[in-house]
Amino acid sequence: MIERLAPRRKALAAALADVGAQGLLVTDPRNIAYLTGFRGSGGVALVDDDGEAVLCTDSRYELQVVEQAPDVGHVISREYVSGVLGRRRGPAEAPLAVEAEHMTLSAASALRRALADTGGAATRIVETSGLVEQVRRTKDPEELALIERACGVVDEAWTHLLTTGAIAAGRTEREVAADLEHAMRRAGSDGVAFETIVASGPNGAHPHHVPGDRVLADGDLVVVDFGATVSGYASDCTRTVALGTAPERLLDAYEVVLRAQLAGVEAVREGTGCAELDAVSRGIIDDAGFGDHFGHSLGHGVGLDVHEAPAVSTRSTSTLSDGDVITIEPGIYLPGLGGIRIEDTVAVTGGGGRSLTTTSKALRVL
Repeated sequence: MIERLAPRRKALAAALADVGAQGLLVTDPRNIAYLTGFRGSGGVALVDDDGEAVLCTDSRYELQVVEQAPDVGHVISREYVSGVLGRRRGPAEAPLAVEAEHMTLSAASALRRALADTGGAATRIVETSGLVEQVRRTKDPEELALIERACGVVDEAWTHLLTTGAIAAGRTEREVAADLEHAMRRAGSDGVAFETIVASGPNGAHPHHVPGDRVLADGDLVVVDFGATVSGYASDCTRTVALGTAPERLLDAYEVVLRAQLAGVEAVREGTGCAELDAVSRGIIDDAGFGDHFGHSLGHGVGLDVHEAPAVSTRSTSTLSDGDVITIEPGIYLPGLGGIRIEDTVAVTGGGGRSLTTTSKALRVL
């Protein structure tokens, strides 16, 4: 693991040169873990423009930081920002980048105070967005293996749910979600990647429905969107099943979504524009007359965050590259009737796409 961290920091250092900064104050916990290996809940890292780093955390993690981040400098203090700035090797007034999307007002105030204390009151602050996330986008083989394990967990849990009859008329959405999360834990998940969605009947028309006390009934389509984490890496999968005989319009919509999803997975290729990929699936749904009922993007990147670069949407300017991991998740949502979404986590590898979630997508009637 340790030998993978220095190249990540070197890649970040190259990005720092592009924004004219001589260091990045890293405050997002996932980015700290990605760059240093430290997975504690409190701390700040500083990565200089040569790829060297120092990490400040408090005494709760004094042993943990030595074990998890042995190749960076350590400072033990509750004053995280001043702790790392005190170990900055470059000129105090050199431009310093911050993760603008993750820095709170209180952290910004602490930064100003710390700069003043270390003689850098005139330091130019460079507000950045997505510097580390762009480095994170390309997954190395070890990262890909962890994501694949997380996908194996959801496959196993989903199979367990189907074979045990957990999705059945008379049960509530909340009960199904709880059973699925328990099954993921038993299959090896460290936790859920996001709040599990179980949307039955008319609730399926809400893409991000929160499971409630609605009782599943005969004739429902049930949309189940779920993900696991393994060593910090996420998976994301959606399957839709039928309870008994669903309305004909929903069955027609399911067939369209399935065709759109299969075509999207098949079109995953290195060098393909993400907007172009979105258009492959969206065109099938549009041609079938359901275009007004597919409002969200086709997919997103998956890694330490369940939503990260690249975006697979109509507005995306990204192009797929080897090492990307994305979702393909078209859907149709019919207000008052129900919805369908089918989703796989797909790796861009060897120039093509490989689905890491592998359970059947044929409509299952329970």
